[in-house]
Amino acid sequence: MKMGVSQNDHSRMEGWLYLIRSNRFGLQYSRKRYFILQDQYLKSYKSVPVPENEDPIRSAVVDSCIRVTDNGRESIQRKVFFIFTLYNTSNHNDQLKLGASSPEEAARWIQAVQEAALKADVIRGNEVDFSSSGSQPLRLNCSNKSYRLNSIDWTVCSSSVTDAMTSDVVAPSPWTIFGCENGLRLFKEAKDRESLGKWDDHPAIMAVGVVDGTSEAIFQTLMSLGPSRSEWDFCYYKGSVIEHLDGHTDIVHKLLNQDWLPWGMTRRDLLLQRYWRREDDGTYVILYHSVFHQKCAPQKGYVRACLKSGGYVISPVNQGKGSVVKHMLAIDWKFWKSYVRTSAARSITIRMLGRLAALRELFSAKIGDYLPSDVSGELVKSKRLCQVEEEIKLEVQTQLENGKNVADLEEEAVKTPSSLLGLNDASDEFFDVSEPLDYDQSENGWSSDFVPETYSQDARHPKLSTAAVFVKRLHDLAGMFDVCCYIQNLIKICMLKFRGHNISLIAAVQKKGYVDLHEMAKEDASFCHYGSTLPKDSICNLPCSWTETDPSTFLIRGETYLDDRKKIKAKGTLMQMVGADWLKSDKREDDLGGRPGGIVQKYAAKGGPEFFFIVNIQVPGLTTYTLALYYMMDTPLEDSPLLESFVEGDDAYRNSRFKLIPYISKGSWIVKQSVGKKACLIGQALEINYFRGKNYIELGIDIGSSTVARGVVSLVVGYLNNLVIEMAFLVQANTPEELPEYLLGTCRLNHLDVSKAVQVKP
Repeated sequence: MKMGVSQNDHSRMEGWLYLIRSNRFGLQYSRKRYFILQDQYLKSYKSVPVPENEDPIRSAVVDSCIRVTDNGRESIQRKVFFIFTLYNTSNHNDQLKLGASSPEEAARWIQAVQEAALKADVIRGNEVDFSSSGSQPLRLNCSNKSYRLNSIDWTVCSSSVTDAMTSDVVAPSPWTIFGCENGLRLFKEAKDRESLGKWDDHPAIMAVGVVDGTSEAIFQTLMSLGPSRSEWDFCYYKGSVIEHLDGHTDIVHKLLNQDWLPWGMTRRDLLLQRYWRREDDGTYVILYHSVFHQKCAPQKGYVRACLKSGGYVISPVNQGKGSVVKHMLAIDWKFWKSYVRTSAARSITIRMLGRLAALRELFSAKIGDYLPSDVSGELVKSKRLCQVEEEIKLEVQTQLENGKNVADLEEEAVKTPSSLLGLNDASDEFFDVSEPLDYDQSENGWSSDFVPETYSQDARHPKLSTAAVFVKRLHDLAGMFDVCCYIQNLIKICMLKFRGHNISLIAAVQKKGYVDLHEMAKEDASFCHYGSTLPKDSICNLPCSWTETDPSTFLIRGETYLDDRKKIKAKGTLMQMVGADWLKSDKREDDLGGRPGGIVQKYAAKGGPEFFFIVNIQVPGLTTYTLALYYMMDTPLEDSPLLESFVEGDDAYRNSRFKLIPYISKGSWIVKQSVGKKACLIGQALEINYFRGKNYIELGIDIGSSTVARGVVSLVVGYLNNLVIEMAFLVQANTPEELPEYLLGTCRLNHLDVSKAVQVKP
């Protein structure tokens, strides 16, 4: 497969990708196409273009309105793709869903599209006219504000992507080494001094080793639940995916072998939520924790252990030829006798960590990059869905055999208008044409539809074809089947759990089908005064409170950063944190700074020089939680040119500059690993809505706009009341005149509690 950046032109990216499309029944399929991304133009071909000037079958303009999101892994027609979506920020219906055959390919394309979008306005004046060629131009309709002068700061392209993937937080190591076994270093989680080095009942233990394989190959091997896992995982008997939540998160069930367990110990199984992501430097993170799921009750002959936290971190070394692999476990083995817990749990956990040595030997014995043969067979659909698809295909095949052709079945298909993503050919929309081994010649365009999860058949097809009616009936029957199974499982849950205080658990299962074992749902309603709903506690003894944290905890770009890439400790902050809100509502709460009675409007009424910078972090769901942090300065905005440029700039400029440095100073390893300690340009990863008032600017950060962020936050929320979260905010400096950087402000959130979030009254 030809893939990568052209040697003669560093702005050129080309290779095979898959168009991911949805047919009229809502089922996805793929089309293999050869893509070339050069300057701001994305072109599609059915084969590798032999002459350089060959006309593409489709082309798109990538400009500053284009965003790209990482959708993770997805199984389409029993083949695993790594999906990413291009979309227009001014028109979210204008989307293009693409798939790569490996996570590394997807990561390279995502980075290339992001850089092309940042550079788009530089070459906008040399726009190519496709109207005279045979190809069909498909461009995003951008808002006028994206073409304002200096709408993008192009220095970000050269300075932001070169940051080394190291920590931007000065903090002690959370691990202490206690031994070495089978060539693996063994660590235990460092505790406070008062613990005097004693072990917990269910200690967090980590094994670290070097594996002779690429991080991608190791990642694929660890994610596989097929027969190839038995080549290295001596603890594993068999496993399956219970539910695929999104491209980065799923629920998996693992049955463990009994051979490696102590004599007389009953077999164990694990029901886990699995989350993964890839860092910019090629590091892969896989995280696990135990959950409850209505579709996977405890099995006869097994005791269900509880994995408090665990997972893998695979970091490339030696120019990517090898990898440092960290494997961590903190697990409750559910012994029935309390006096054997500590010693037995520790020895069993250490033995289980020995799988890492077996993995190392597996890669040492293989020639080249080892990939499990069943890597694509793990993300399988449920049996019921597969049966539905097979029956649909059988029905349509019968229709065709009875004399109806594809055109007859598709004559009622709705044609969508042309956009960046192309025109929708009715014949190409038909679902039962599988992807050929090579590129196929059956269609001539990109699909413009991106079917949401709540696909509505009636809304798009007033008059359904015979096949469509059949599909609708099957879906109705499937829904009834789900309801019956759900009621049966709910009755079982009630019978087993009603004796205790588990009604909240049942309620959570009713909402989403599964629940974290540490998750609780509580209700509270209070009156809201914006800017003061979360109390301040400078000594951090009060749960669910805030204070400012030491700026020297965070590393920022120094005056000579462009020459030596070195960062320095922050010495202070430009603004002072003066308030915080912790709210809940049934909808997004935007523009808190403009609401009457709040701290911002009280200062505005006085007419003073105070200026507010508000960070509004929104976590969507059945209940939307809002964390708003208020920072204030009493000096003129003109005295801080970089901040003034940010406040007065447009959204594209702001997105290329606003940066967050996160740090979990106290909490579980799994949360610390999921959040990390590396600075992030938030506007490049999440959607931010900006609100500019007379004396403030507010940044509404939508966590729900990224599947990766949703996975991280859903994990964090489950442990929230056991965490101390520290953050720093700044505007990134990219030029010698802007350096050194300075922090806008910091915060420390002490043991937030969702039950204490203040209800926003309508």
